[in-house]
Formats: sequence, C-alpha cells, structure tokens
Amino acid sequence: MAKNAPGRPNEPRTSVKAPLIFSAVLGVIAGFFTMIFATGGAAKALRWDLGLTAAGIAFIASLLVVAVLTMSTKENPEHLSQGSGVNRVSAKIPGGAGSVKPPAPPEPDNDADRDKEPDDDGGAPRA
Repeated sequence: MAKNAPGRPNEPRTSVKAPLIFSAVLGVIAGFFTMIFATGGAAKALRWDLGLTAAGIAFIASLLVVAVLTMSTKENPEHLSQGSGVNRVSAKIPGGAGSVKPPAPPEPDNDADRDKEPDDDGGAPRA
C-alpha cells in the first residue's frame, strides 16, 4: 500500500458518501413531490413513472453539481508552478504577444477636406 512520505502530515480524505446521500435525498424528495402533484387529484392513480423520472433527473443533476463544486476547491500541486522558464514570457514566443505590432498613429486632417460640402443626396451622381 502507498504511504505518505516521512515528515508530511496525512491529508484529509474526501469521502463520496456525503454527496451520494445528499443527491439521493434530493432525488427522493423530487420524485415524491412530482408523483403526488402530477397525479391531478385524489381520485386518480399515482404517477409512478413521472416520480421515478424526476427522482433520477434530480439525483444525477445534484450529483453533478456537487462533483463540480468539489473539484473547484481542489488546490493545484506546487510543482505545476515550477518550470525551466522556456516560453514563460509571451513576448518571446514566436507568434506570441511580442510579434504584434503597435497600431499606426492616426493621419492628420487636411484643411482642404473641411472646405468641401458634404453630399446630402446619399452619394447619387449630380446632374
């Protein structure tokens, strides 16, 4: 069996029991209420098919949400931030940010352009 390296404290273990129980409870609640409310009255038969469908959907959806939230809290290992420094600056990467040229400065306005009258006829030829 694998053991932790000497000198390192044991990391807390995450269990899958709590998310499974939580999702199962939500599935049972959703299935029960769907079965009751989908019946449409006291004189009609219970809708077991809709209740089981809603229970399955609620179970899977809640388990998915719990799994995503659990993964989002996991810290990255420290060794991922270490490296040799190759291509760590985007300006040095071929085709990266260093190869982008700054925009050209705007051209100055000519005074001759201001003296012209604007075409108000939408660009139609003058007769």
